[in-house]
Amino acid sequence: MTRPLIAIPARFSATTSALRYAAEVNARALVEAVYRAGGEPATIHPDPDPACVSARLSRFDGVLLPGGGDLDPRLYGASDAHEAVYDVDVTQDAFDLAVARHALGAGLPLLAVCRGLQAVNVALGGTLEQHMGSAGPGTEHRHLVHPVALLPGSVVARACGAEKVDASCYHHQRVDRLGSGLAVTARAVDGTVEAMELTSAVGWFAAVQWHPEDTAGDDPAAQGLFDALVAAAGS
Repeated sequence: MTRPLIAIPARFSATTSALRYAAEVNARALVEAVYRAGGEPATIHPDPDPACVSARLSRFDGVLLPGGGDLDPRLYGASDAHEAVYDVDVTQDAFDLAVARHALGAGLPLLAVCRGLQAVNVALGGTLEQHMGSAGPGTEHRHLVHPVALLPGSVVARACGAEKVDASCYHHQRVDRLGSGLAVTARAVDGTVEAMELTSAVGWFAAVQWHPEDTAGDDPAAQGLFDALVAAAGS
């Protein structure tokens, strides 16, 4: 049986323990979750010229936009950057936005995780809150697992097979203004957007602010998101 081919844009890394120089990487747990779902994960190089995205993605059956550093705030109209903004890379940003636009426009199955969700929102004209900070209990979103209620019948709820999940979070930014055509399908107790989908999607699409790969190895609800992506890619 041929595994559906899932494109995962690489993340630039200044150092890695196994290599001498800078690297292009993806989280092992993320790759394993795709493979466990029956997909063939393929890390792809972020080309400085995003105009080639359509041709490059034509050979793939689905796309996974992973987590990573922050998007350049200028991409969503901010005049300056908060001091907490980190790891901005113009090549990474241009490529991720181009991948998001192409996948959504072409109906290519797409799962967007953490930064991936934020990239989709910006690609569709939305904005981000550059730094959430912490306003007390229930508002911290780094190194934390917290419950998230999912909208019944939503893409993410169907994929997870549940209406409530334990979300493993690591982010300091969140959606501010929602991008065109997007609908919120989950929020945290502090109002943070935790999942989105399109109101009129051409193909399968789900975006989550948390990191389902963190727990997918032993949490069927988290693994369900990767299973749904691969199933859509193989149909």
